[in-house]
Amino acid sequence: MNNLQFPIFKTKMEDINKEFNLIDSEDRQSYFEEKAGDEIDALKNYLEDNSFIAYLLGKKSSGKGTLSKMLRNLVGKDKMEHISIGDLVRDVHQKIENSEQEKAELIDWMEENYRGYMPVKKAVNALLNRDTSTLLPSEFILALIKREIESMPKKTLFIDGFPRNLDQISYSLFFRDLVDYRYDPDVFVLIDVPETVIDQRIKYRVVCPKCHTSRNLKFLPTENVGYDQKEDEFYLMCDNPECDNEKMVTKEGDELGIEAIEERLGTDEKLIRQAFSLHGIPKVLLRNAVPVAEADSKIDDYEITPEYVYEKGEDGEVKVKEKPWTFKDSEDIKSYSLMPEPVVVALIKQLVESLNIK
Repeated sequence: MNNLQFPIFKTKMEDINKEFNLIDSEDRQSYFEEKAGDEIDALKNYLEDNSFIAYLLGKKSSGKGTLSKMLRNLVGKDKMEHISIGDLVRDVHQKIENSEQEKAELIDWMEENYRGYMPVKKAVNALLNRDTSTLLPSEFILALIKREIESMPKKTLFIDGFPRNLDQISYSLFFRDLVDYRYDPDVFVLIDVPETVIDQRIKYRVVCPKCHTSRNLKFLPTENVGYDQKEDEFYLMCDNPECDNEKMVTKEGDELGIEAIEERLGTDEKLIRQAFSLHGIPKVLLRNAVPVAEADSKIDDYEITPEYVYEKGEDGEVKVKEKPWTFKDSEDIKSYSLMPEPVVVALIKQLVESLNIK
């Protein structure tokens, strides 16, 4: 990210000679034990009697959900919760759209808990009608989050999607008090992913029309790959047995890559910069890419995101080849994209340090 110094976190360890297959679940577990076993144990012990709040800030499609899910699996699903504000708003919208009782219960709860300038019923109707001309007040979003948190036992929270705009940055400084987590430490987790990476993740994303499973033609193929003679293109076939090798397709608009979300990406970058400059809250800095020139000393080869390319063999079968994914970042530096696992190792180690966990 231009002008922001996100350090390259070293995950290469000279005393570990084994090569791990990060696609395999057992190998992945062994990888985490070798690379961050002590820190994972320390974090688990800490979470037995404590919790904290982490605000995940990264551009759209930067992998916030993936990183949170991996960490949650490592430290215990009963100890940590990932809350996506976008998913929360959509879920509440669906419930009140389909049930007058749900809508009435939400209004009753808001009348007791919401404090803001927009009347409760107007805010609920703005949510229900998805009125793009009427933005949901920050206070209303906070009330929705508080309502969600009250429905679960106290856990460590990874908040994804808040703050969403520059005005909400100041709210995050007092978030603990607002949601009654008054004595919990909090931390910003800032994720730097080059827009080149985001663009490729979107452009090559495909979904199954039947089960809606998402994959990536370039970076996350299925077991079976086909070739369309008429369109002269390769395609993935869904792995779900119930889908009977259904051809996976590109979602409408994904072929544009980041073109359709450039305004959103610009806002996300401003948010990260604003959070980066705040005092009084620890920051965990994660980066998804490593310059090729520095890779040998910082990471292991298997930690680099593989890129898959396809060839049609003489027998008609599609041959899949793998190579390290190399690209030019925003500063025209030749770089490798990292798998999520080394980024999670950096997250774990920095969390332990930031929270002063012994």
